[in-house]
Amino acid sequence: MGLLSTIFLHKTVLNWRDNSQIILQNLSNIQIDITKSQAKIIAKMIESPIWDWHIILGYILGILLIWRIILFISPSGKYNYQNFKTKSLHKKIITIGYIGIYLLLIFMSISGYLIHFYKDLGILKSTAHDIKELHEFLYLGILIFVPLHIIGVVISDNYEQKGIVSDMINGG
Repeated sequence: MGLLSTIFLHKTVLNWRDNSQIILQNLSNIQIDITKSQAKIIAKMIESPIWDWHIILGYILGILLIWRIILFISPSGKYNYQNFKTKSLHKKIITIGYIGIYLLLIFMSISGYLIHFYKDLGILKSTAHDIKELHEFLYLGILIFVPLHIIGVVISDNYEQKGIVSDMINGG
C-alpha cells in the first residue's frame, strides 16, 4: 500500500507538471519571475522525496518477496499448492491468481532495481526507459488486483471462510 501511495501522490498532488505551473503563477503574483525550466526544477525538487520513499519501499518489497519465495518452497508453503487437480474451480482460480500476482510483483521488483541501477549495470538509458514504460504499464495489474483482493477477502470472510481476515493478520 505504501508503494501504491507514492504513485498516487506522484500522479496527483506532487505532479511536477501541474506544480511547475502553480509555482510559475504564484511567484508571478508576487512579482518574482522565473523560467518554466526553473519552475520545473523546483517542482521536481518538491516531488523528489516521494521517489526516495518509493525506492525504499521497493527495497522492502524485494526483501519480502525473497522471504515469500523461501516460504513458498518450505513444507508449509508447498501445502498451499499441492493437490491442485483436486481443488474446486474457485480455489484453482485463486491459486493461479496468487501465483500470477507474485510473478508480477517479482517482475516489478526486478524492473524497479534495473531502472534504479541502470547506469551501474551498464544498461542504456533508452533500454531503462523501455523497462520503465513496462514497469508503469504492469502497475495497472496491481491496481486491478488490490481492490479485487480486498473485495474477495471481505466476501469470503462473510460467507465461506469466516475469520479469514484474522487468519491473514495473525498467521492463522
